[in-house]
Amino acid sequence: MKRNGKTDKALKLFQHAFALSPKHADILNHYGEFLEDTKKDVVKADQLYTLALTNFPEHIGALSNRQRTASIVENLDREMLRKIDEKRDALLSIPENNSALRRAKKEAYFQHIYHTVGIEGNTMTLQQTRSVLETRIAVEGKSIDEHNEILGLDAAMKYINSTLLYRLREITMGDILEIHKRVLGHVDPIEGGHFRRTQVYVGGHIPPGPSEILGLMRQFLEWLNSEDAMDLHPVRYAALAHYKLVHIHPFVDGNGRTSRLLMNLLLMQAGFPPVIIAKHHRHLYYQHLQAANEGDVRPFVRFIAQCTERTLNLYLWATSEYSHTVRAIGEPHILTGEGFEDDLL
Repeated sequence: MKRNGKTDKALKLFQHAFALSPKHADILNHYGEFLEDTKKDVVKADQLYTLALTNFPEHIGALSNRQRTASIVENLDREMLRKIDEKRDALLSIPENNSALRRAKKEAYFQHIYHTVGIEGNTMTLQQTRSVLETRIAVEGKSIDEHNEILGLDAAMKYINSTLLYRLREITMGDILEIHKRVLGHVDPIEGGHFRRTQVYVGGHIPPGPSEILGLMRQFLEWLNSEDAMDLHPVRYAALAHYKLVHIHPFVDGNGRTSRLLMNLLLMQAGFPPVIIAKHHRHLYYQHLQAANEGDVRPFVRFIAQCTERTLNLYLWATSEYSHTVRAIGEPHILTGEGFEDDLL
């Protein structure tokens, strides 16, 4: 099909082959070559070569291709992070008493809670989430648990902002347990702040058994507070911390919310705003976590970097001289009718 100039049909055949056999090294390698040649998508191609080598480390074609693409992709990732740093520095240059910045921070707080609980299945709208946080009055037709998820995340974020954000010492086991205690405190106060004592299953991922959790958490904290980890770019550091914690899955419930809060704590300590992972991107979020489970964590790091840039764009747009309102992530743009987060890219 490709030789006949029918690249669209060729792409569909590759997608079909990949769906039928997602770990077949020949399919992954040829699919990568096709994307690199016809779509100029070196990043995705490199990801496929890496996955091929994960399943067949001695695959000659994938080895040769990966040797060529690895440095190119690393440079692209480095350039992406450099752009993000520039936007962070631009945001940090805005005075704290700027009224638009204060307004943006308040709105972003509501959006962060709305999207974070929404990823887990909470059905509250942004307006309902704001109402619960501002009035503490129940929303008719919504469950007690949905209200408590919002209040728990609010409590955890306030705890982070008031106790952990400006503290200079290492992050401890107790800090993570205290975050989780607040995340789950309103929903399940018995499990909140305690490691699970049973085996759990998360889609295709089987987390470590309960007897392994304490040792794995100690290893995780040793890495988290190490010089090697803290020397990474803040976005990479925060994304890896998120992935490592959610991979251990130390709690019965609230692992994703706790991991995202830890990620944002690390980002805020580096001068970034709390990153919003939009609820309508949850399928990408879980897809990239699965890719990390299969051996390539870079797509997840890139995804978090993209979410970081979108959040920075939201702040910078809201504080520009042309802006008079703070629009929600994912809200239709008044001019284009398309997703606001896409207009900001």
